[in-house]
Formats: sequence, structure tokens, C-alpha cells
Amino acid sequence: MVKPLRKGNLVSILSAEEAVKLIPDGATVAFCGAGSGLTEATVVIEALAQRFQKSQQPRNLTFLHSTSLGDRDGRGMVLLAQAGLCRKVIAGHWGQSSRLAEMAERNEIEAYNFPQGVMCQLLRSAAAGHPGILTHVGLGTFIDPRQRGGKLNERTKEDLIQLMEVNGQEWLFYPAIRPDVAIIRGTAADTEGYISMDDEIVYLDTLAMAQAAYNNGGSVIVQVQRIVKERTQHSKSVKIPGYLVDAVVVVPEQAQMCSGSMNRFISGDFMLETRAGIPLPLNERKVIARRALLEVAPGNVSVGISDDIDIVAREEEVNEDFALTVEIGSIGGICAQGILFEANPKMRAMLDMPSQFDFYDGGGLDICFLNFTEADQAGNVNVHRLKGKIAGTGGFVDICQNSDKVIFGGTLTVGGLKIAIEDGKVKIHQEGNSQAIISQVPEITFNGKDALRRGQEVLYITERAVFRLTPEGLELCEIAPGMDLEKDIIEQMGFRPKIAEDLKEMDHRLFSPEPMGIQSEWHK
Repeated sequence: MVKPLRKGNLVSILSAEEAVKLIPDGATVAFCGAGSGLTEATVVIEALAQRFQKSQQPRNLTFLHSTSLGDRDGRGMVLLAQAGLCRKVIAGHWGQSSRLAEMAERNEIEAYNFPQGVMCQLLRSAAAGHPGILTHVGLGTFIDPRQRGGKLNERTKEDLIQLMEVNGQEWLFYPAIRPDVAIIRGTAADTEGYISMDDEIVYLDTLAMAQAAYNNGGSVIVQVQRIVKERTQHSKSVKIPGYLVDAVVVVPEQAQMCSGSMNRFISGDFMLETRAGIPLPLNERKVIARRALLEVAPGNVSVGISDDIDIVAREEEVNEDFALTVEIGSIGGICAQGILFEANPKMRAMLDMPSQFDFYDGGGLDICFLNFTEADQAGNVNVHRLKGKIAGTGGFVDICQNSDKVIFGGTLTVGGLKIAIEDGKVKIHQEGNSQAIISQVPEITFNGKDALRRGQEVLYITERAVFRLTPEGLELCEIAPGMDLEKDIIEQMGFRPKIAEDLKEMDHRLFSPEPMGIQSEWHK
């Protein structure tokens, strides 16, 4: 591994073009960042893509990333989707890196999907010199070697994950992966390489990644917005010690996200005034979010990938009564929407991502809210691959395997569904062209049988019906006003579910344009 020479304690300040020359053929390169450009070393990634286009070097790289980098279009890791540049990808999520996912779907590269929490924790293992991680996370899913072992295509042959038994209990062993190069981002570097992240929205696994590369003889490249005089940064602002850093790339125009420049509300410098929020329109998403919120109890610690939960909780003025977290490390705040859901203004705290997953994996969550793509009669859920398209699991497996209560939300049919909420009832104007609850999912991201064994309470909430997981499979327990049981529910599923003896009508407040008024109930 070629490293730049330091002059005394001074770090090497290189152009992006110079920095990527530190990456040799066959290297394992770790990238820090998350969707929408969060903590993403965009200019360094662009320089690597341009270097390969010009010189066809470096070749046959292995990419590591815990989260998916990019904007689902032309930013982030998609620039590195070039034949010959990438040989293998081991990722926690793929959804924002569409072209790399397409290469995997075409069997052009080796492709693995590990749980996002496991990915960032493996970096800590590599930093500490440990052989890997022994964990329950992934058992019974497509990550289990008795299923696919995390492999995403036929080209991927090597078995990386092992099933082991310790003291009569099953575990999965994930081997530590030791990066040759780490490409990360901060806000400022002093001339000795000490990195602060004051303007970054999240910390992710930057420190673990830098330590993993350094302790295994690799190089650490950091993109920053500015250089400051040595030893002038507040010690508590420094997240990466300078001795870990080999090269600094300065990008004065560095933005927090793919779009926009600096937002002091998102970085936590200012507090957003939120008393007058923008309510969700009364549609299927709001109905699902409202019904999910009814499962929360005051004081719960929850996680929300279904970002509408937070908005509905604010409408009901109960958002301060429970702690909402997101897997990248944020606690509290206002959940941003869509691809930006990690960028939360008004956060109460920000953890590094491996620590957040330690809390999840240890069973700290009372309840989780997750979207489902496909579910089946056994309660299994598939979100990582739909009709051959790779999205990846992200933190889904870590979260849903370790929460006391699991809430899955989604519409009963997808693709062209058109509904209206009128006069307190659901009216179907056009059914979707695909069923979301089918007889059997092709691959398992959440295992219903294992959830029952763990004693989890699991609900599947749609805009027109609610199902719960029982030992006999999915049971229909609630139906929306105005729905015909056979025509609107049973015929839109891939099987006939068990019908609860006490089948109820969904709470009429879910379908009203006014707030549900649950605040007084919570505060009793």
C-alpha cells in the first residue's frame, strides 16, 4: 500500500486526483456515507471514477459500505459501476446505488448483502483485530447460510457467513473484513489531520472505518470543506484523530447533501420552530401511520423507517411522549421525507451508527415501524429484492429481529392503486396491479416463525385491513369501514387468511380529516 509521506506532524493535503492514486489494483475500499449525499466524499468518488475511465486503473476493487451511497440516479456509488473497476461489493444496502445493483442483477460482479448493523460493527472488529462477529442477527433470513448466505446472484460463490452453535444456541459468524483504503468525509481538518464533523448531519461509522483501515496497514482519505491551523479545534469536536489520516482533500463547496448547501437546522446549530406543522393529506399513507401510532405507548423507545409516523404524532401532539430513533444514529427530531429521511432537524442526540445498532441488537427497542414490500401467509416479509430488483436490507433485519413489537405498514395492493378516504370510509377507485400479501415470498428478510419463537408481537397494517401474526399464520383482525370482506380483502390476497372471531372495524378516527385526539388518552 502506497502512503503519502508526512512532513513531521503535518498531514498530506492532496487533490482528489492525487488521493485516488493511493488505491492499488485489487484493494478493498470502504466508503462512508448514506443516501442523499450525507457524509459522502463525493468529489473523491468522482475522481476515482474519472481515473478509471482515463487509465483503466485501479482494477478489480472490492467495495464495502454499510449504507447505500447516492441519489438513485447519477450521484454517489453509481459512478463506480464500471466494468473492470469493481469486482465485488459487500453492502448493507444497495437501493441508492442503482447501477451497481443492476451490475449485480446481471451477474457482472460478486454481490453480498449483510445487515447494516453487522456491516458497521464488523469495521470495529477489524479495527480491534478481532476475527469477526458472532451474532443472532440474520438467523432465519436470506442471510442465513441455510438459505442464501447473503449472496445476491449466481456469480457470488464464496461462503462468507457461517452457522455456529455455542452452548446449544445457534449463531451466525460474520468474518471481519479489513479495508485497504477508507474514504470518509468530515467538515474541517487541521494541518495535522485531526478531523471535526460539526457541519455533518450524521457521524455514521467514520471512526470505525478509519481505525479499521489504519490498524490493518491501509490508507485513510478524508474529504473536508476547510483546513484550519493545528490544535485550534475544540477537542470535543474532533471525531477522527490525525494520526489515522493519510491524505486530506479540501472541497470548499462541499455540501451537506446532494441538493442544497448548508442547513444549520439540520446540522443542529439552530432549532426549528415546529408548532405550525404541515399535516399529511388524508390518504392511505396517513391511515396506515395513524393506525401504527395507536400501537405506541408513552415512554416507548421506537425506530421509524415509516417516516409518516413522526408527522402524525406531531399532529396529535404526542411526539414528545416517546423517543423516535433512526438507525444511522439520530434520536428524536423531525423525520425528513423519502430519500432524505436520515436528515432530521431538531434532534435530541446523535450517536455513531455502530453504537445505535448495539442498542437495537441488544433488544432496546419497544416498537419498530417498518415498510413491507411483500408478506406471506406465514408472516414472512421480503424487502431486499422485488421481482429481481436488488434493494438490500439496510437496518431492516437488525431492527425487526430485536424489537418487542413489530409494525409493518404497506398497502394491500401496489402499482397503480388509487383510493380515496371519503365520508369516513375507504373507497377503491382502482386496484393495484400486484398483491402485496401473497402465498409465499421468494426470499425472507423477516421470518415469521422465528418471530413467534422469540415472543414478538407482529402487526401488518394496510389502508383497509389489519393482520396479526399467530401460530396459524396471518389473521385478519380489523377491517376498514366501507370494505367488502371478500371482494376488497380476500380476493386481493394470495391466500385466504384466518379470520378473527372478534373481527373489528378499524377505528373510525383513522378516516376522519380531524386529528384523532389521542393526546388525552396518552396523558391519563
